Amino acid sequence: MADNSSARRGAQLEQDDLIQLVGFNIGKEMFVVDILMVQEIIRSAPITPVPNSPEFVEGVINLRGDIIPVVDLRKRLGLSVDDTQMENDWVIILDIEGRITGFIVDHVTEVLKIDERTIEPAPELLVSGLESQYIQGVCDIGSNLVVLLDFSRILLVDEISKLKSMNGEDDAVVAVAAES
Repeated sequence: MADNSSARRGAQLEQDDLIQLVGFNIGKEMFVVDILMVQEIIRSAPITPVPNSPEFVEGVINLRGDIIPVVDLRKRLGLSVDDTQMENDWVIILDIEGRITGFIVDHVTEVLKIDERTIEPAPELLVSGLESQYIQGVCDIGSNLVVLLDFSRILLVDEISKLKSMNGEDDAVVAVAAES
């Protein structure tokens, strides 16, 4: 009976080390984000441009009455932008330290369960032009190498404050987005 109990404890420890990640593509690169950050995944939504916003901010969307800033992750990470793909975009809505923000990606793939111990530290070199500061780690999934992004570092402090002003706190933005 002790052997059975030990096996259950071992299985529980193994399961405790599993994390769930949402996979998505930008071009040919596959990235993942911790599923606990994901609020929602939607197909492309009408985006209202906001004047004087950073180049990588596409604008805001009205999601059931909530005004959410939307960042083009391709532009933010310095990856090539394929204009033909933009009509089929997905928007991943994330909660980043209490700030709800949408990120445009090419395609959402799947939910992956991986052993947290298989995530390697971010490499010092750049990954396809992607600055290593944005990488939380990398993991080999079968024949694919996936990059776990650190969304808390993707936006700088001053950029977060600009997004905060777009997130429903600017009356003009709210009025324009509400009409969308």
